[in-house]
Amino acid sequence: MTLEPTLAAIRPADEPAMAAARDLQSRLTKPAGSLGALEELSVRLCGIAGVCPPPMPEPAAIAVFAGDHGVHAQGVTPWPQEVTAQMVANFVGGGAVINAFARQVGASLMVVDVGVAVPLHGGDTLLDANVRRGTRDLAVTAAMTEDEARAALEAGISVAGALIDGGARCLLTGDMGIANTTPAAALIAAFTGAEPAAVTGRGTGIDDDTYAHKVDVVARALALHRPDPAEPLAALAAVGGLEHAALAGFILGAAARRVPVIVDGVIAASAALVAAAFAPDAVAAMVAGHRSAEPGATVALAHLGLTPLLDLGMRLGEGSGAALALPLVASAARVLREVATFDSAGVSEK
Repeated sequence: MTLEPTLAAIRPADEPAMAAARDLQSRLTKPAGSLGALEELSVRLCGIAGVCPPPMPEPAAIAVFAGDHGVHAQGVTPWPQEVTAQMVANFVGGGAVINAFARQVGASLMVVDVGVAVPLHGGDTLLDANVRRGTRDLAVTAAMTEDEARAALEAGISVAGALIDGGARCLLTGDMGIANTTPAAALIAAFTGAEPAAVTGRGTGIDDDTYAHKVDVVARALALHRPDPAEPLAALAAVGGLEHAALAGFILGAAARRVPVIVDGVIAASAALVAAAFAPDAVAAMVAGHRSAEPGATVALAHLGLTPLLDLGMRLGEGSGAALALPLVASAARVLREVATFDSAGVSEK
């Protein structure tokens, strides 16, 4: 599906379903509010699906979108660009952290080349959706044309639709791209109005001098392009990445089909801001899996009004935090589906 029909299909959360969920929560055999954040999550799951109790978020599917970045030339990371392709091969081979976590939670894993700099060859879990061989240097020129950004968005929408058509009832965001925290910081600053220093982190681990340089690169890119959050496609093209664009489309695709999407770390959070700028009601489908140690993630989630389920000090990406949060999402749904009410269990209320 293309962008415009996807946006047209996105609707607000279903209020009657959420009201029914709150009523049911109040009658379950437990003290009111005793499950904390899981109770509101269960309500949100009903709002997404439009029914109470909500469907179980299973089977779940993780999509790892991979791309390279022209801003790597600015020296914002010590890691060589070829690591992106090498890690994609590791994902396909089953040897990365996200592979282990996917096996742990029983989720499928698809790797999508949306912008890796070198051609890739892999097995059944690697999808070639390459739009271009890496973005341009956002510190010098627009990272993408608007047509390229749209193509990446629509690649993400297509992947979401294919996974849902294949039976997935929960989608999880994943990403891979050396230097991708730099465009993420630029996107978060652009869409929230935060200062570059407040949203730029150390990514894969950089020293103080490189960090100061990275903040300056983000600030210069914003001054050069002056991205307008009211024009999300242009802003995304100017300072985003191909995997950021595809993730935004993936989130929009989930929202259009009323399937929950667990948002991972700072890359996914920046993409979620883009998705929300295109369709504010898409936020209803988003579940914040964890709070990344990257500072921009906290800024982005606060702007979206999302509270992360986990806070483990992680900053790996790949979809790792989203995968760890999946059992919590399933538990929230299961409470409404399986826990007895006071009446049905014959338990006295206070």
